[in-house]
Amino acid sequence: MKHHTHLMIGLFIVTGLLMIGAIVLALGVAPDPVNLATPTERFAQRIFYFHVPNWWVGFLAYLVAAVAGALYLISRQERWDAVGVSSIEVGLTFNTIGLISGSIWAKPTWNTWWTWEPRLTTAAIGWLMYVGYLILRSAIENPQRRARFAAVFSILAFLDVPVIFLAIRWWRTIHPVVIGAEGGQGVGGFALGPTIQLVFFFCLVAFTLLYVTLMLVRLRTEFLSQRVERLRQHLMFR
Repeated sequence: MKHHTHLMIGLFIVTGLLMIGAIVLALGVAPDPVNLATPTERFAQRIFYFHVPNWWVGFLAYLVAAVAGALYLISRQERWDAVGVSSIEVGLTFNTIGLISGSIWAKPTWNTWWTWEPRLTTAAIGWLMYVGYLILRSAIENPQRRARFAAVFSILAFLDVPVIFLAIRWWRTIHPVVIGAEGGQGVGGFALGPTIQLVFFFCLVAFTLLYVTLMLVRLRTEFLSQRVERLRQHLMFR
């Protein structure tokens, strides 16, 4: 137990240092893209280093939840249900930040906080689906039925993730295609120079480790919650 506590403390420290490094690199080291029109757009572009990693972590969390859902349906083991709900709660937090940061970035670039173009529309639908997952899950009292519902729902909801990612490649949209696009396509797009790439991937690693840290903490509380639920069920049927 003590060894586990020391590992968690070490993980907290490393994660904190990486996040501080990500902030310093994004705001103080990364260069301004020269192809953006105004100083305001160039400064707003720095949100990119937090906006994209937040969405990446959200997608990763939803993938973990979908895999955990499939494993639960196969094994019926409670631990996979705990992994699923924990991952979705953490992922939804990151995606909420992703939506907010994207809106902040859009204002100086598109002159609007929100527009119903394909990427944003599919992202909003996905966000609402996972909010619905948590709401409906809380309405089911039977643990086994709740876990089965959650497992199926997490698998079906994940089908929206590749649609969100590919929306800006499938349909004409003003949303920039920065990753995998030469020079950046769409309104506000920019080229990923060597320094920008370095800072971006550093932020990606930092946010991924932040997800792992938060996931472990949330998973620990969910395991405790499941133990309490089993004890309550045991006492009710004695």
